[in-house]
Amino acid sequence: MNDGGADRAAGSGPDRDPAPEPDGRGGRDREGDGGGAGGITRRRMLLGGGASVATVGGAKALYNAVLGYGQLGMGTNLEEQDLAALAAERLVPTYEESVDGTRVRLAGDRIVAGEAALSFGDDGPDDAGKLDSRLELGGRLRELFADVAAVRAGEYAFEFHDPPAFFDRMDGGEPRPEVVTAIRTNWDRTVDPGLVERFTGADPAEPAAVVEGLVGGFREHTHYDVPRYLAGSVEDNVILGAADLRQYFEDAVEFEALLESDGTGIFCWELVYRSIEALHAVSPPRQAVPIAACYVIDSRHKHAFTGLLGAIRTDDGLRFPMTFVDYTHTTMYDDFRLTGVLGEGLDAYDDRHRASDVYW
Repeated sequence: MNDGGADRAAGSGPDRDPAPEPDGRGGRDREGDGGGAGGITRRRMLLGGGASVATVGGAKALYNAVLGYGQLGMGTNLEEQDLAALAAERLVPTYEESVDGTRVRLAGDRIVAGEAALSFGDDGPDDAGKLDSRLELGGRLRELFADVAAVRAGEYAFEFHDPPAFFDRMDGGEPRPEVVTAIRTNWDRTVDPGLVERFTGADPAEPAAVVEGLVGGFREHTHYDVPRYLAGSVEDNVILGAADLRQYFEDAVEFEALLESDGTGIFCWELVYRSIEALHAVSPPRQAVPIAACYVIDSRHKHAFTGLLGAIRTDDGLRFPMTFVDYTHTTMYDDFRLTGVLGEGLDAYDDRHRASDVYW
């Protein structure tokens, strides 16, 4: 099931191009009370008219939701795509941190550390190591310089795995938290780690546990918003965008609001936002496995899901292992009691997902 709508840019962070939402409207989470008296009436009307939606818009809905993953030679999927090119397209390191009391930031072709600076054009690893030692930064400046220089030169490689293999792979090299910090921008350390721990039952410094804990948290406090989906089907397939019907079904979906509710309706991009916030709740150097999460959009199917990236150094150089997870599927499968047939639904690195764009 997809969430419908045409793509339109949406504000998602201060420093990068915003990720569009599949329903084609504003980007940041908007609070709502589910529509009030008028919204409830519309909700009942739409639920009652489900058969008409299926009849009138069924062919287009089938096209949007089911086809296009490579069946009959049409479309593609994550297992077939050139994911490295998509992942690299918007990967532009940015960095501004306090490292042991010294402000360190990326500024064009330089790294500025306190009153000193390193140039990627004129300086090398030895220069970075000397400045790191002089400023007593514990190797973090040297690591940042080496890895950002590699990214700028294209001397790195992506690797793609299912979630278990991803976390196993992260044990196969030297973790590089500074470049992970540089890859994060949107939704980085924007929520209280305590909220994440309450929601997931997991320590925010343990990304593998957070990934799993989000499954239970979303199942306990949310459900896939079928009434809003039906409203979108009417809007997109019947009245062809003549009115915004989804607005009547929106709820507050911030972590605080979700923790106060056991039945909030939620959509795919809202699940992506919350998952990224949770995985970014603490800085990469504090994480057992340094993680940068990303927003992956499938424009063809009007769907969004979450990507995870780590960074390691091996004998082959800088490597960026990646995986993909889908909390829409984990939530829906539980809602409709399908986990016994379809499994948990978390793994999105398969032939039933595709990517149009990746937003860091």
